[in-house]
Amino acid sequence: MKKRLWGLVGSLFLVFPLAACTPAGTGQQESNPLTMIIFLVLIFAAFYFLMVRPQRRRQKQHHDFVRELTRGDRVVTAGGIYGTIESLDEDSVVLKIESGTTIRIARGSVIGRRQQ
Repeated sequence: MKKRLWGLVGSLFLVFPLAACTPAGTGQQESNPLTMIIFLVLIFAAFYFLMVRPQRRRQKQHHDFVRELTRGDRVVTAGGIYGTIESLDEDSVVLKIESGTTIRIARGSVIGRRQQ
């Protein structure tokens, strides 16, 4: 799917600038404003579907994951710390790490569940 979409975007970069120019023998370059507007709209649409939308989806998945954390979950943080959740607060998590030490971290810095 992504390869097909990238191919479409690549062809847009080739076709629309060429369509905006007059034939080679006239010596002048006239552009149609409608063609340029369509070209810009297509570029912004491609940018939205290839960059903005997937990032929002990942943010929503992470938000849902962090909201569903429970006591006893084995997790890994963004800093690479492995631990077990001892307690949860509205914006923080207390982790018990391997040495038995507990640390308080921001709830958003938990990035994934750890496998056994």
